[in-house]
Amino acid sequence: MRLQLKLYLFLFFFSLLGFGQEKVTLSGTVSDVSNNETLIGVSVYVSELNIGAYTNEYGFYSITLPKGNYTIQISYVGFETISEKIEINQNSKKNFSLKESKQELKEVVITENAYKTNIKKPEMSVNKLAISTIKQMPVLMGEVDIIKSLLFLPGVTNAGEGQSGFNVRGGGADQNLVLLDEATLYNTSHVFGLFSVFNADAIKDLKLYKGGIPSRFGGRAASVLDVYQKDGNSNKFSMNGGIGLISSRLLAEGPIVKDKGSFLVAGRGSYAHLFLKLTDNKNSAYFYDLNTKLNYKLNENNNFYLSGYFGRDIFNLSESFRNIYGNSTLNMRWNHLFSDKLFSNLSLIYSNYFYGLELDFIGFNWESTIENYNLKYDFKYYASEKTKFNFGVNVTKYDINPGTIEPLDENSSINYRQLDKKYAFENGLYADVEHNLTDKISVMAGLRFSSFYRVGASTINYYDNNQPVLYNEDLKIYEKATPISSEYFGSNKKIADYSNFEPRFTISYEIDENQSVKAGYNRMVQYMQLISNTQSPTPLDVWTPSDNYIKPQLADQIAIGYFKNFKDGDYTLEVETYYKKVKNRIDYIDGADLIANEAIEQVILNGRMRSYGLEMMFRKNESRLNGWIAYTLSRSEQQTPGRTPTEIGINNGNWYRSAYDKTHNLAVTGNYKLNKKWSFGASFTLQSGQPVTFPTGKYVFEGVTVPSYNSRNEDRLPAYHRLDISATLTPKKYENRKFKGEWVFGIYNLYSRYNAASITFRQNDETGVNEAVKLSIFGIVPSVSYNFKF
Repeated sequence: MRLQLKLYLFLFFFSLLGFGQEKVTLSGTVSDVSNNETLIGVSVYVSELNIGAYTNEYGFYSITLPKGNYTIQISYVGFETISEKIEINQNSKKNFSLKESKQELKEVVITENAYKTNIKKPEMSVNKLAISTIKQMPVLMGEVDIIKSLLFLPGVTNAGEGQSGFNVRGGGADQNLVLLDEATLYNTSHVFGLFSVFNADAIKDLKLYKGGIPSRFGGRAASVLDVYQKDGNSNKFSMNGGIGLISSRLLAEGPIVKDKGSFLVAGRGSYAHLFLKLTDNKNSAYFYDLNTKLNYKLNENNNFYLSGYFGRDIFNLSESFRNIYGNSTLNMRWNHLFSDKLFSNLSLIYSNYFYGLELDFIGFNWESTIENYNLKYDFKYYASEKTKFNFGVNVTKYDINPGTIEPLDENSSINYRQLDKKYAFENGLYADVEHNLTDKISVMAGLRFSSFYRVGASTINYYDNNQPVLYNEDLKIYEKATPISSEYFGSNKKIADYSNFEPRFTISYEIDENQSVKAGYNRMVQYMQLISNTQSPTPLDVWTPSDNYIKPQLADQIAIGYFKNFKDGDYTLEVETYYKKVKNRIDYIDGADLIANEAIEQVILNGRMRSYGLEMMFRKNESRLNGWIAYTLSRSEQQTPGRTPTEIGINNGNWYRSAYDKTHNLAVTGNYKLNKKWSFGASFTLQSGQPVTFPTGKYVFEGVTVPSYNSRNEDRLPAYHRLDISATLTPKKYENRKFKGEWVFGIYNLYSRYNAASITFRQNDETGVNEAVKLSIFGIVPSVSYNFKF
């Protein structure tokens, strides 16, 4: 019986592959003709068969089809569509090169077939923004910001103006997996959230997965932001950059060996602090970062890449307080083409996040780091015109230093202290298949098996009844428990382990060539937890692995969507509704002390989250006026019930608004090209205010006034809204020159709305009356910058 079952499975597998004696494979790469940069997500469409494919992360495509004569159409946003008739009688390789669309006033006509595959593809809850689109959006202080551009997409918000990170479908910023060339970034901001770590000049492509997440991704509960750097120009040497009011940037790229290898180096830095040195102000805050990449094409089947990122923020306060933090990454990759159907990528990745704090007035230095080493081996198998497989494995090792305290003076009363370092391994084995069941129905099904091991060297506390948090029934509060014993686990000795299956499934039904409905289910597991009780990430936040007390987060999400193209794709409409629930979401007891806490389990309770909503996005894609309107109606809630019938839990065990709940979120952005010299951009955003907890009263205890509170996040800050505009001037004198330049003028917060970042309550010293004080980050902020390339 077993043998018979195996035989049936074997035959079924190969029937899916769709092999036929008369079928052949067309494969190759698609690149930018100006610099040989491969393009991600290009549509390769066969008109006669009504089938198509997309290029992968390295510009590779593969289509299996019967022998014959066909018209191949290649289309990509921002590039001219090409159409070529070819005869295919055997397995063939065909590379295509695309030219950027000319900046003309007439409407660019893109064939309707380029959009048929979008409708048909079983992919939903995914947003992709072209770098050219991001650069046209109005920005703060002239600094193009990839993270802030995401906030104009449906289902994406942040904790407020000047706050770092982003929130997806009601999830926390720590639930987002942010990748730069496959390397994890643990902090995505510069200057405490004013700017992002991504230099747009060095970025080739980005994609945000809010759901429908492929099985190759794991480790976070809300979303994946997948960002790829440019490879570098292998045709000729070129440079481009920009000069702004507070920062400047410069990128150089060129061939190592023409048409075979290239390099890219991009640097960026701020210099506002230099102007402070001209005054008596001794404070300063600045950042710098560096993007690098090398690639070499050994032959038609092998490509090698080496990419890296290094960034730092430095904040000085009167020479007595110094703060340094930032990311470092390095990735070595080998692309290998086993055949015209089997593509592989082997990556060895290093990622590091460092935080340092030097306090001269106290006399000590604090440092913390998180490092991870990741080995990934991914495969893509293009079985037939109807079936594509993705599978692979990855192993990640985490080294976490929660904190090292070192005295600055040998005679200091502060002693050297090293918090227990933490180590863990996370593994993933995954596979998914994309298959066209019929001409109208397509599915993508995947499964990821993840495992996690918390290992030594560490000391683990044990508590009575295995409860590190106690409930005081008399005072109705939670308190820290006292350990009854502890145990030291030696190097690599297992402390705790978890394993989970993570299924993913998406189905698409094509109503007709211009509209479809899609549905999907997604499970994600998050083993690394961010220890923070702030609404947005801060540089001081510390990550910790799941263990005996801190459980991994389990997120399940379902979504249903309707997608439609109008006028051959000139207009598109996307509507999605979703429901997501998360188990084991960390919650904190009142008065939790998180900094330098070696027994963090004593202030943590495992709760749960849920979020649900409706997202709509209407986009105008072409002509001189383009842009989109995005609206989200949603709810995000958290609950931590009591563990026993006598415990009250957090917020009396009731559901309460999470810190990321935004009931209404409207974003409108548009660009208008007046003529060859002038183009204009505008963005408007309107959001419900951030949930907060205001005091409801006060009492005096031993002469000290103490505020009292009711339910968590029961109140909100005032609604947030802002209008930004920009104008770009391209002088005619640059039209036929190798050196080209443009001026970008912008106004952030045009009508100078003073949005509340926070509201505090105090007693007026003169009148004795209680008053609310609003803190705002920005009013109106004009900017000008100059961009150039040659």
